[in-house]
Amino acid sequence: MAKYHLHLAHLYGDLLNTYSDVGNIIALQYYAKQMDADIDVKVISIDNEFNPQDFDLALFGGGQDYEQLVVSKDLPNKKAGIDQFINDGKPFLAICGGYQLLGHYYIGADGKKIPGLGILDHYTLSQDNHRFIGDITIKNEESNQEYHGFENHNGRTFLGKGERPLGKVISGNGNNGEDHTEGAIYKNTYCSYFHGPILTRNGEIAKKILLAALEHKYPDADLSRQKALKIKPTF
Repeated sequence: MAKYHLHLAHLYGDLLNTYSDVGNIIALQYYAKQMDADIDVKVISIDNEFNPQDFDLALFGGGQDYEQLVVSKDLPNKKAGIDQFINDGKPFLAICGGYQLLGHYYIGADGKKIPGLGILDHYTLSQDNHRFIGDITIKNEESNQEYHGFENHNGRTFLGKGERPLGKVISGNGNNGEDHTEGAIYKNTYCSYFHGPILTRNGEIAKKILLAALEHKYPDADLSRQKALKIKPTF
């Protein structure tokens, strides 16, 4: 029986799962077992309350513009809870559309401006008849780790105050194809355009997310074994 128990909120998991981001949950559960922890998952969808006290980590995946527009109309009802969750330092993973919707706004492929939560200080523009598609490699300058993924996005995201990139682009396009950044980190919130899914190819990020969740929930626990867990490359 697992020693530690974590509760994960899968925000709009019934609507925003176009890019198989549920694979990130599978990866988290896989690494959690190696950390003597288990994870139960609850989908928080339209009209559902998001109580930040009920969860230890959260995932906000991506989808098409139509689904994101539907979600954007419900998001204001959850803003206070998501804001508290993020600023309390609980780990939050946002991929593609989820990444865009945490910012101020994004411009859809049809040119319409879709409002985001504005919890993070980035914004996203669109491209005319073009997408960033292909393999991508980045390097996180704080950990010196390389992360590998696949990007497929029309959006061009520009980071703002308090955000630092998940990594500098070695090959590929990244956030906007201009400033050589990819993704964003704010406290224990990790944002990225990586599909793949990101955690199945980059177990070191999964480890960081899980350690943050365990340290937040179990502040007096001895997690030295969990911190020493070796992550094997999967790329």
